[in-house]
Amino acid sequence: MAYSYGSIDEMGDGVFRKVRRELGVTAFGVNALVLAPGVVSRPHFHDEQDELYFVHRGRARFEVAGDSFELEPGGVVHVESTTPRRITSVGDEDLVMLVVGAKEGYVGRDGHLAPPGTF
Repeated sequence: MAYSYGSIDEMGDGVFRKVRRELGVTAFGVNALVLAPGVVSRPHFHDEQDELYFVHRGRARFEVAGDSFELEPGGVVHVESTTPRRITSVGDEDLVMLVVGAKEGYVGRDGHLAPPGTF
């Protein structure tokens, strides 16, 4: 299929919403993470996969490499694979984040304009 779409709310009601599985993504890992206020994630790291976190709703406290900082909606953070990280949902609403993971980097600028009349 050339495209797929959905809603995080339609992908279950747990902490991990399996975006990759639900949309058939194969080029990278992607999940939504939903944490209730006050919930602290498992401290973790990866062997190979870097992660990019995008805060969609709520507030997140990140503890990374001896540093601690908070992100609000629209905030993003990149964490290299072997760097331990822990996330806490702070504030009074659920923290909803999109988490993208991959390895081996950028493929270059390969975008092109669609031909006139495509849409």
